[in-house]
Amino acid sequence: MFSNPFSMVVAIILIVTVGQIVRAKMGIPSRRDRRNGVVPDTAETIAMREEIKTLKDRIAVLERIATDTNATAALDREIEKLR
Repeated sequence: MFSNPFSMVVAIILIVTVGQIVRAKMGIPSRRDRRNGVVPDTAETIAMREEIKTLKDRIAVLERIATDTNATAALDREIEKLR
């Protein structure tokens, strides 16, 4: 069947091309995409990114509260007033 080296090369290229098309249609990421950290945006990944952004904002507020000495002293005084 493949007595000619040229026909064997063409067959290999055809098989690889068809395989890549099938992978793309099925949504399977390639090795290069997985290695580079490219993840297709699904509803789950979008929700996770929003949650991470919210958590980062909350951490920034907590860090500001913890490091601001004047606000901490004022907060302590307010808590003591409420007791």
